[in-house]
Parts: sequence; structure tokens; C-alpha cells
Amino acid sequence: MSTTDLLRREWTAFRRPGRLAALAAAAVTVIALGLLYAFGSHSSCSGPCPGVPVASDGATVSDRFWFLHRDLGREGSITVRMTSMSGTITYPPPDHDEIVSGLVPWAKAGIIVKDGVRPGSRYAALMMTGGHGVRFQHDYAHDVAGSAGDVSEQSPRWLRLTRSGDTITGSESVDGEQWRTVGTARLDGLPDTVQVGLFATSPGDLTLRKVALGGAVEESRFTQAVGVFDNVAVVGGTAEAWDSDPVGEMNHTDWERYHNPSGATERDGVITVSGTGDIGPLNEERARTVENTLIGLVVALIVMLVVAVRHGTRATRQAIGRRAIVARAAVVGAATFVTGLVAVGVVLPVGAAILKSNGNPVQSMSVPTGARVIIGISVVLALCAVLGHGLGVWLRRGPVAILVGLSLVAVPYAVIAFPLLPDPVSEWLLRLTPAAGFAVKQTTQEYPQVVAHYAPSAGYFPLPWWAGLAVLCAYTLIVLRMAVGRQPAVDTDWR
Repeated sequence: MSTTDLLRREWTAFRRPGRLAALAAAAVTVIALGLLYAFGSHSSCSGPCPGVPVASDGATVSDRFWFLHRDLGREGSITVRMTSMSGTITYPPPDHDEIVSGLVPWAKAGIIVKDGVRPGSRYAALMMTGGHGVRFQHDYAHDVAGSAGDVSEQSPRWLRLTRSGDTITGSESVDGEQWRTVGTARLDGLPDTVQVGLFATSPGDLTLRKVALGGAVEESRFTQAVGVFDNVAVVGGTAEAWDSDPVGEMNHTDWERYHNPSGATERDGVITVSGTGDIGPLNEERARTVENTLIGLVVALIVMLVVAVRHGTRATRQAIGRRAIVARAAVVGAATFVTGLVAVGVVLPVGAAILKSNGNPVQSMSVPTGARVIIGISVVLALCAVLGHGLGVWLRRGPVAILVGLSLVAVPYAVIAFPLLPDPVSEWLLRLTPAAGFAVKQTTQEYPQVVAHYAPSAGYFPLPWWAGLAVLCAYTLIVLRMAVGRQPAVDTDWR
């Protein structure tokens, strides 16, 4: 029997109404649960929500700070001496009256060149941070380290940004005489006149609260940073007047209303700027990712594993040969791949559109990334089905093979979706089990300059997508090889 005839025979054997109905039900479950999640997710704003900052590359970002600014032409610079950086951290209810002095590691205060005051516009900034010394950052995702250490009146920092056309250069000095370049950025398309000035911002203080069996959920405390500057000099400005504005919303918290409002003040040549928020690649409101619409995957995975295992155990009762086992595995994998392609290909774009229509911030996703997620998940489901089929052939007992398959794939994938286990345990499950393959669905990126809960329950996988897929492929090949080894070498009808 030729390979084509063998595949045709196995497809005919597979396409029984019960199996096809089970796969269809799996696809409908993924779509239905994903759309239910999207329809049920609404913005928490009591009124019209402020627009989510969107960078020039389409990504949703954080862009909220206090800005004391003035115009700057195509050639010019700003130089300041920074003499102090301090901050406050407030506790959430019921301890919201408890206030401590201090800075979170990525609190920022310094100087910035920005294309206007619209949140999400292009920028380059040179700053002191709460715990990482001097940094040169631009366009939200880019970060260059300068000198380490703190700032004080006894040990001030001189900062300078120089504009030459579309090129911004950041330099630092300890005495205002000897300068060292920290970084250079090219911001293509900057207008002739941009805004330059002093800024301050401070992201929330992230803490983790233990829950369940050792898992953790995020909690964030309000923080504010204060920078003190003098010897401010602007060269190349087109206007002498300074404007003081928030970029993004500010002064809405109780601390800002009743204690220390964010803003800028000047007295005897000393400028104090205070602010809260962040300038960086991850949106403060934690924009939803499209993978949030894939909550039905675990149900579909269980259905597909059961279908594949039972089809595999059926092969052992028929005493078919090795090549037929491989052909049967290929048919099972192909059917599952198509099922996943339809389900994920529908729920991702439709779910994202519904989330946006409900006023939710949704993290943007490029076309190549979207294709990788849709095709990748379909491939992972197909490999899991082939793995289940191999377990059915190898173990020969349906209930045992189903239990092993669910334990290897479905259970690890399900438990890491919630903050149930300690983060290190969840990460090792996603390194050592076939569930590592689901790293293909990760769309969020980890940034060293952003403090976040980088854990599986928050959508972060410990392995890159290709490495996770390689782990799943290895399991599948090993199990299929052992399954083929238990069958006779030649089919009775082979020629």
C-alpha cells in the first residue's frame, strides 16, 4: 500500500462522527469562552477613560510624568545640575495613612527632549534613578546605563542633553567641566520645534502577596519622586517662557490632593519637580494581551488528548504495523492542527476587537507575532495530540494513557495559569514538562528597566517560544518512537 493510500485509509478510519464532533466541540469551546471573556471585560473607569498612550511603533506604553518645559529648535541643548532626589511611598488601605520616605528603584528625575506633550510621543531622556544610577532612555524600550551611585548636595550630578537635528546625545559630569557621553539616540521625524525640560516620575511600588499553595499576586503602592535642580541652562530655545504641565493624568490621589501635589516650583534659581507614573514599555494599567482570550485552551487540550489516546489504544487492538501507527499519528496531528487553527484564528482577532470596543487597553501585536501565536498554538495542540496517540499505543490501556497524558500536559498548563504554586515551581514545570510548548503564545516581553511580576501566572514563560516548542517535540518524538517499537515491523496489507 502506498503512503498516500495509507494516509487516506487512516483518515477514513479517524473521521467518525464522534471524533469529529469532539474536535468541533473543542474549537467551539475555545471560541465561546474567549468571546465570553472579551464581552465580560469592561474598563473600570467611572467616566470616559483617558486614552492609553501608544508609541510610534503601535505599542501601548507608560507615559506619565510632570514636565517643566519650553521650546527647543533643531540645534540646542539643556544642562542642569541635580542636587537631590527623594520620594515617598504610601501604603494601600487599610494602612493608607502610613507613609515612608524612600524611592523605588526605577523612580526617575532628570531632563528630557520630547515631541510635544502628547502621551506616547517620541522622546530621549537623561535621568537619575532611585536605585540604578544615571540612565539614558529613549522611545520607551531603550535603556543605556551611565554611572552608578546616588545624588546629593555633597555629590551632585550634572546632566546634559544635546540636540542636533534628529540626534539626541546624553552626557553626564561630576563637576560640569569634564563630560562623558552616556548614550545617543536618533529619533527620525522630530519636528523643528520640540519640548525640552525637567521631569519627575515614579512607578508604583510592587509587592507580592502570598496566596493558595505559595503562589503570589501583585499589589502596588503609590509612590512619588522629587528632583531638585539648579544651574539650568537652555541653548537654542525659541521661547524664554517655561510651561509646567502633567503628561498624562496626575494629582488625583489623596496623597497628591492633601499632602504633596505633583508639579514644579522655582525659588532663588532652585527648581523642584515632583511627579508620579512611569515612562516605559509596559502600560501602567497593565493592558490586556490577546492571549487572555485563550482561556478555553485547557478544555480543548483535554478533549484532544482524550480523542488521540482512545484512537491510539484502538490501534493496539487492531494489531496494525509501524508505518500505519505513524500514518495514524499524522492524521490525528493534522486534524488537531486544523481544529486549533480555526479556533485560535477566530478568537484572537475577534476577542481583541471586542476588548477594545469595551474600552479596555489592549497590548498591540504585530502581524508576524500574531501569525506565530496562531500557527504556533495549532502546532502545539497537534504535537500534544500525537503525544497522546503515542501514549495510547505504547501503554495500551486507555485510562492509564489518558491519566499520564493529562498529568504531563494539561495539568501543568492549567495550574500555572493561576497564582496557585510558588513561582519557581511553576517555572520548572514549564521547563521540564511538555507544557513548555505553550510558550509560543507569549506576547509580552520582559524588560530589565521595568519592575513587574514576571511569572507564569502573569503570562511570562521561562523559556523562549522556540525552546519550549523543542521540549514538546522531544517528548513527542520519544513517546512516538517507543510506541512504534511495540508494533510489528510490517503491516499485513503492506506491499
